[in-house]
Amino acid sequence: MGTETNTKGTRSAGEEIRQGNMSSSLEENMKYLNEQLGVGTSFDVVYRVIQVGGRNACMYFIDGFCKDEMMQKMLQYFIGLTPEELPDNAHEMSKKNIPHVEVDIQAGWEQIIYFIMSGVFALFIDGYDHCLLIDSRTYPSRSVSEPEKDKALRGSKDGFVETIVFNTALIRRRIRSTDLRMEMFQAGKSSKTDIVLCYMDSRVDHDFLEKLKYKIQHIEVDALTMNQESLAECLFDRKWFNPFPKFKFTERPDTAAAQVLEGDVVILVDNSPSAMITPTSIFDIVEEADDYYFPPITGTYLRLSRFLIAILTYFVTPVFLLLMQNPQWIPSKFEFIAVKDVTNIPLIWQFLILELAIDGLRLAAVNTPNMLSTPLSVMAALVLGEFSVNSGWFNSEVMLYMAFVAIASYTQQNYELSYAIKFMRIINLILTQLFGLYGFIAAVILLAVAIVSNRTVSGRSYVYPLIPLNPKQLWKRLIRYRLPHSEKQ
Repeated sequence: MGTETNTKGTRSAGEEIRQGNMSSSLEENMKYLNEQLGVGTSFDVVYRVIQVGGRNACMYFIDGFCKDEMMQKMLQYFIGLTPEELPDNAHEMSKKNIPHVEVDIQAGWEQIIYFIMSGVFALFIDGYDHCLLIDSRTYPSRSVSEPEKDKALRGSKDGFVETIVFNTALIRRRIRSTDLRMEMFQAGKSSKTDIVLCYMDSRVDHDFLEKLKYKIQHIEVDALTMNQESLAECLFDRKWFNPFPKFKFTERPDTAAAQVLEGDVVILVDNSPSAMITPTSIFDIVEEADDYYFPPITGTYLRLSRFLIAILTYFVTPVFLLLMQNPQWIPSKFEFIAVKDVTNIPLIWQFLILELAIDGLRLAAVNTPNMLSTPLSVMAALVLGEFSVNSGWFNSEVMLYMAFVAIASYTQQNYELSYAIKFMRIINLILTQLFGLYGFIAAVILLAVAIVSNRTVSGRSYVYPLIPLNPKQLWKRLIRYRLPHSEKQ
């Protein structure tokens, strides 16, 4: 009789496990979990069998994710429980007998394995058909120091890190409102990457928010290999020939918090030290934190200067090429801009070679150790400066204008916008060389069409409030008002 009962109970436990839920048999649960987690093969998957209140129990965790001191205290407590103190089910156990703040219970294997692989401490007790999940994890992380790229002359000096919980805390620190919502999702069949949507419930566009949630929940990829870029490509199937960015990326918590307060949605992805802001227009992308950390007149000057420099980086070299093709158009007072030296290589090829060379120097600077950055700078100045002109490859005027373009491109905080302008400038150079004035005009029209026809992720105009025209909002985008009057409406 006893053998038949045990066989029946084992078969029942096996059927429950095959259906995706754990059973009350600790032996069956351990057998299934050891196979799924690769216990014995993966050195960092740790398990230990203990006695809890006179019953056999087993705990699973990932080495490196759990706090040693917390684990030791929890282990001492569980071993010290007596049979009289042990409840009959996991629900009562989680409420009365676990001295920890974050405790959850789960019966489905998919959720249990997800939490274990995320670093949560899992406790299985014989006779319980639910697993006790104790969140005592801690992730390796660096300090929240100011980001290298997203610096500001004034303001806070903290920045996002690769741990998503720290990033949400940095935003919560700035917005102490019950209206702030932070919803978590997972994406990626293998990676199970955590994604958090941050927004103000009373200010966000809920139709757009629901569409965003639907897209995230229906992402069918194995892993978000490139974190935010992978997510961006999954959320929006952009036209490859339009280089202008759909998202604004920032590593500054103050910038992200400001956009949340304006009704935008901020997307945080685990393992990524930056936030995605959506929906964003070209005016949003051009704005920077320094515009608001200075008085209105200074902030307005910085903003308009950035707009003007962006326009100049596009027009300087194509206009110069056009004037060299038609020297009769140069006013007598500006004849000094004409190339006086012998041109051994056509101007168009000089510009294109230097466009490529500048990107080569950027890549070299990224991959150069700090101790060798000074020699690299010296070599770049000599080779691309004096030697390249003296050798006859380049003219000094071309070097001057390309140097301005290279330096001016760094005034844009957004890399995507900087490269979008670069691609459009190269197209303008080629069309101007081939078709003269008509090619130049066609390239400018192409630029305008690429910007105006672009749409934000929410479907709004990419150049609002310019199109459709809203004079009041457009004036606010160009002129920095005092903060109480600078909110979007």
